[in-house]
Amino acid sequence: MNRGPEGRRRPVTIHDVAREAGVSRGTVSRVLNGGHYVSPAAQTAVNNAIRRTGYVVNRHARSLITGRSDSVAFLLTEPQERFFEDPNFNVLLRSCTQELASQDIPLLLMIAGNEDERRRNLRYIQAGHVDGVLLVSSHSGDPVAGELDAAGIPVVACGKPIGQQARISYVAADDRDGARQMVRFLYESGRRRIATVSGPLDTPGGVERLAGYRETLAECGLPVDEELIATGDYSRASGGRAAEQLLERAPDIDAVFVASDLMADGVLDALGRAGRSVPGDVAVGGFDDSPAALSAVPRLTTIRQPFDRISKEMVRMLLARIGGEDPAAVILPTELVRRESA
Repeated sequence: MNRGPEGRRRPVTIHDVAREAGVSRGTVSRVLNGGHYVSPAAQTAVNNAIRRTGYVVNRHARSLITGRSDSVAFLLTEPQERFFEDPNFNVLLRSCTQELASQDIPLLLMIAGNEDERRRNLRYIQAGHVDGVLLVSSHSGDPVAGELDAAGIPVVACGKPIGQQARISYVAADDRDGARQMVRFLYESGRRRIATVSGPLDTPGGVERLAGYRETLAECGLPVDEELIATGDYSRASGGRAAEQLLERAPDIDAVFVASDLMADGVLDALGRAGRSVPGDVAVGGFDDSPAALSAVPRLTTIRQPFDRISKEMVRMLLARIGGEDPAAVILPTELVRRESA
């Protein structure tokens, strides 16, 4: 324990770590700043000394030297209520937080669901309070990604940033192939009046999953009937409204591919109110394999997005961008998960 002349405990310093490890202060500093030009033995000795002494990095002091904040923002461009309703955002936030924690980097949650919030968050980010941004739920026409990029802020988007794929790094599930898997499964299960509830068509998931639906119907020899297509906004309520529209326009539907589990839960409610059994009268397939898929009654057959891998790749790519690497893209495979709804 380190104590000052009056017996008070004093903070452990880099000098204490160096003395404990038997190395120079400069070696400890290099380990703390990435381990460049440090032998494996010296790095191990320093890390062990940090654990024994309980040394904690003074982030403010280090930021004055490095010009970095050593923190990252998780920026959600949706209204605040969507963050609390949609379990996907919570899963991504938790996974990104855990991945950054392994790098000793804190994550700041920021929500920009309207113009005032967007301007306020952009000012904060551009002032240098974070080193980079994990951008979640980007819409086409949304200026956030472009403004961050123009300001030189490293950004990695979750999903393809529509119209900006060449400039913005992104990680995405293979939305189109996931939709194709689900529609093909419904067709091979004997369904022939397969409707869909798409996501918003200004989002990459909305566009890609609808495209996969259309392509697979055509491949199966089924007509693409616009009466069988409704659009939601990824909320439970919008799924219910879309199902009501579909039943009114095409009461003979025998399956619905829904572009998110949360909307699919709303579809199940609407089908129940209309007296349709699931999957007897109408099979329902979702997308995400979120907690909503397991809490739905019946449990949802769905397309699993690899959220843990998406989070790991987003963090890895953002740290690479902060380190000066060029923009890149990763598209990860999806998987059909069969349960009771189809």
